[in-house]
Amino acid sequence: MRNNMDHLADLAVFARVVEQESFSGAAESLGLSKSAVSKQVSRLEQRLGAQLLQRTTRKLSLTETGRIVLEHAQRVLVEAEAAEAAVQNLQALPRGLLRVNLPMSFGLGYVAPLLPELLALCPELRIDLTFNDRTIDLLEEEVDVAIRIGANLADSTLTARRLAPVRPITCASESYLRKAGVPLVPEDLRQHECLLYKYLPEQGIWNFDGPTGAQAVKVSGRLITNNGESLRDAALAGHGVARLPSFIVGPDIAAKRLVPLLEAYEPAPFSIYAVYPAQRYLTPKVRAFIDFFAERFGPEPPWECVLADTARQGNMKSA
Repeated sequence: MRNNMDHLADLAVFARVVEQESFSGAAESLGLSKSAVSKQVSRLEQRLGAQLLQRTTRKLSLTETGRIVLEHAQRVLVEAEAAEAAVQNLQALPRGLLRVNLPMSFGLGYVAPLLPELLALCPELRIDLTFNDRTIDLLEEEVDVAIRIGANLADSTLTARRLAPVRPITCASESYLRKAGVPLVPEDLRQHECLLYKYLPEQGIWNFDGPTGAQAVKVSGRLITNNGESLRDAALAGHGVARLPSFIVGPDIAAKRLVPLLEAYEPAPFSIYAVYPAQRYLTPKVRAFIDFFAERFGPEPPWECVLADTARQGNMKSA
């Protein structure tokens, strides 16, 4: 380890000599003697078995080997500085203004109620909170961190951390099902009034994955909106079949206000992510936000606990 550290120090001194174009300039900027700087460069040359600098009375110039070593030395130093900054940020307290963007239903139901607790834990943190169901450009709108929901996130300009799973649930009220009948397979939905969410990637297409494999069903209906809560309200009022995340309709299903449909055909759960602009390391305020909600939502998120408790109670009664 000692030899490795000495080697890094020698590389740093060598890079500074090249930057200052003299041993004396490097020595002054580093707070070392000229002889110490010369000794470290000589030690590096001996270790590598090659001359790195051409020394004349007027100037220094790099040899071909020196140019290659300098390129690698600069990369090593950049990584070392990034590592040091990352450690400092990890140890620092979260402070300053944190700009957060949330999807409307999930943000109001599960994130916003916990923010007072986060602020109590981080007394130097301030939060600027916005709600929006459309996908925004985090950099353009100067957002530090956002919550997004989906099967995958393809935006290469963002870093994503998975916080929790969430399931799509197809459901309707008893009053609607008495009137329109119960769909038994996904294809039956073509004859039903479906309540549509505007921001789906494929408008009017509901995907299923059941005993016969994956299938996409074209559905239609008279109500389309950009808000999940309004679709839930319409389903509760008996206006059609909705397909909504478990965090929206879980309590209604647990209370038997809505009936889950086509459970054998629902696809695998998708995910809730915290996303932030891609960078080498997290700032303390963004890390604090993400770690806080990863802990609160895992390993079993509260919206799934409600449904799991209902299922267990149902099993106990049937037994």
